[in-house]
Amino acid sequence: MHHLLLALAVAAVPALAGFLYQWLGSHYDRLRFGRAGRWIDIGKGRRHYLLEKGSGEATVLFESGIAATNLNWCHIQERVSRFASTASYDRGGLGWSSPCQSARTPGNIAVELHELLSGAEIKPPYILVGHSFGGLVMRRFAQLYPDEVTSIVLVDPMRCEEWPPLNPTKQAMIDQVSKLSAYAIPIAHFGLARLAVTSLLCRSGRMAEKLAGIGGDRGMHVLGRIRGEVGKMPQEVWPMVAAHWSRPGYYAGMRSHVEAVPDSVREMQNAEPIRGIPVLLLTPGNSSPLSEDCLRQIGDNVQQVIAPASAHWIHLDEPQLVIDSIRGMTMSAVREALVAVS
Repeated sequence: MHHLLLALAVAAVPALAGFLYQWLGSHYDRLRFGRAGRWIDIGKGRRHYLLEKGSGEATVLFESGIAATNLNWCHIQERVSRFASTASYDRGGLGWSSPCQSARTPGNIAVELHELLSGAEIKPPYILVGHSFGGLVMRRFAQLYPDEVTSIVLVDPMRCEEWPPLNPTKQAMIDQVSKLSAYAIPIAHFGLARLAVTSLLCRSGRMAEKLAGIGGDRGMHVLGRIRGEVGKMPQEVWPMVAAHWSRPGYYAGMRSHVEAVPDSVREMQNAEPIRGIPVLLLTPGNSSPLSEDCLRQIGDNVQQVIAPASAHWIHLDEPQLVIDSIRGMTMSAVREALVAVS
């Protein structure tokens, strides 16, 4: 019995040290990186993190991809804020925001965004900018609150026809991401995720390679994908990305978002087209352009532009194209406001 207790005590020491390392690191991250924005109470114990920059009559609202945070728009928001009022945020379950309390479907998220804007006293009109899954959220927002929206920029929006239940072949991918996210939650609680992502984004990367190697070829493939995408972001943002990816809540939020994909597809496949609001849709050069039928399903005034040098992350591959697209929509909103006044 004495030897068993001793063994348990020895095993508990590194676990406790890892837990303390994670708790202290998370507390320090929040103090260091969270102060640029503010937390808005949207009711029921939920607080969403909001980052505002610039000034202007209309506000450009940024919505990120399915597991991304406001950091994904860092460079774009900085540039756009030079000629417009801007706001980016972390959805419930991601970044610095509270854990989600509802299914991560476009309708639920759009309502929460509206509550956030109300609580933050950011008045319409809004120019909506959404990437990937965020494009579905912005479409839903425009359907729910059409009088508050002047225009929309969709950056390679998620194509519902490619996902379950319309395309059941990707259900295995959803199940796998959900399972890996569930495994990552306890790993993050004891600081191992912090060790890995800090090594990858803030240090030499050797520790990350060793941990990824445990997962074999798939682990190294995921590591390569992460390096490739994060490498397109400004280097000063990498420690902030590491801070988000170190948190157990990030993996819980990712799991909630991914598991809601089939319900999101069901919600949007029969959604009414956006009427009377101009939509600019950016499609990457390595993808097939959307058909006229698909464009009409999105709205009655949709213009598609091909981003020839881009993959899925157009705002990272061709940021100037996205900035110019937003600038054009902003200038149109200003002209409309002047006509209304006159």
